[in-house]
Amino acid sequence: MNKKFYITTPLYYVNDILHIGHAYCTVAVDVLARFRRLKGEEVFFLTGTDEHGQKIEQAARLNGEEPQAWVDRIVEEDKKLWKRLNISYDDFIQTTQVRHKDTVQAVFTKLYEKGDIYKGKYEGWYCVPCETFCLEGQLVEGKCPECGRITEKVAEESYFFKLSEYQERLLDYFNKNPHFMMPPSRQAEMINFVKNGLKDLSVSRLGTKWGIPVPFDSKHTIYVWFDALINYITAVDYLKEGEKFKKFWPADIHLVGKEIFKFHVIIWPAMLMALDIEIPRKVFGHGWWTVEGEKMSKSKGNVVNPHQVVDEFGVDAFRYFLLREVPFGLDGDFSRDSFINRYNADLANDLGNLLNRTLVMLEKYFEGIVPFPGSKEKTDDDLISLIQKLPSNLDVSLETLEFHSAFSYIWEIVNFANKYIDKTAPWKLFKENKERLQTVIYNLIEALRIVSLAIAPFMPETSEKMEKQLGLSHQKSFESMTWGGIKSGNKIEVKDREPLFPRIIKPEK
Repeated sequence: MNKKFYITTPLYYVNDILHIGHAYCTVAVDVLARFRRLKGEEVFFLTGTDEHGQKIEQAARLNGEEPQAWVDRIVEEDKKLWKRLNISYDDFIQTTQVRHKDTVQAVFTKLYEKGDIYKGKYEGWYCVPCETFCLEGQLVEGKCPECGRITEKVAEESYFFKLSEYQERLLDYFNKNPHFMMPPSRQAEMINFVKNGLKDLSVSRLGTKWGIPVPFDSKHTIYVWFDALINYITAVDYLKEGEKFKKFWPADIHLVGKEIFKFHVIIWPAMLMALDIEIPRKVFGHGWWTVEGEKMSKSKGNVVNPHQVVDEFGVDAFRYFLLREVPFGLDGDFSRDSFINRYNADLANDLGNLLNRTLVMLEKYFEGIVPFPGSKEKTDDDLISLIQKLPSNLDVSLETLEFHSAFSYIWEIVNFANKYIDKTAPWKLFKENKERLQTVIYNLIEALRIVSLAIAPFMPETSEKMEKQLGLSHQKSFESMTWGGIKSGNKIEVKDREPLFPRIIKPEK
């Protein structure tokens, strides 16, 4: 029986088009999903859109559209971007779908009948842009602690979720599951937040039409955050409680931005405890992207549009930069110069050059036929040893979402192989030691084969291009990442070959 792996992005809000931060999270989830499939696991990769709430309704009205028409248009744009970035999701959920509405109303009713939801009166501060209620003590100079904008004083009838009842159970769960909240740097703040006392959470609004109605009280609309979190069980057919739910729940990883980490590690687990449902195994809160050292904003005109980056540099260069530039979990900074420097150094000079010079030598010295390896020396053993460690190194790195480390292990092989060429000097061996030359060229071709497989989850298009240039058939399995898979005697056609990553010439300043 195959091991299962259920991974999710957050639901992206449809008040505007997607930017580099959304792409960052989704590409990361895609890499993890592709890697698990490579290992033969049965993967369920969920993404989607959060489509309810005041902010959505206001954005639609400001643009002269009905909310559903606005939502549908934004969703199509989202899907276009995911297709372009080669995002291999298994399901795309929308909170306006009937399956989700039915699940949310069933959950709300169940918790109400159980006594975990009750009717009361809410008095406090509400941030419309964040769709979030704020306690008096949370405000910063009277403004929302998350976005810094002015909040509204609200006093109205509301349904409440008994979040306070789950304070001790949450703390006990955190204590027994130290890897639930990742990275570790985010744990202390969340634990202290819970220890300082949890208040019952308002989970309905009056006067908000764009949302899911409370099933037994249509004057109330279910709070958008309560609604949205439930998507993770909607998508695996919680209401049916059939094979899909039994197979995939609990989720293995919820990957989210750090700004919504609290909702996912405090409110969502408490809701699941109330439902007597197992809690996800891990929630990882990644960092934010700045641009040239400044926060992205529409007013500054510095929001990075992924389509524009891909137009100029290509899909895989964008995917590579996002996950290589900074350790995952920390904040990152995007600049055109840093992107081009990374592209030229790692992709054009290291990987692209290694493939090109190896295939040129194969054609020149062996007419494109992979040679049988001959005599062996220590430097060959060093290269093989590096490659033999690669599968376990990738496993460990991606288990902890250390994408930059995974790339480091792959590029250690790429860099070693480039130095290996300089050290063995095939152009001299051609004149002096043909048997030794056979080993060197075989080893380079085999190293490139394994590199092409290792980068498949990260850069799927580049992996396929490398396979094609190396004359390989489809070899996408983790077991293929073992030394000796290339067949000697194979003819590799190397004519009309395009460079993987043409070097970018930066204009003179």
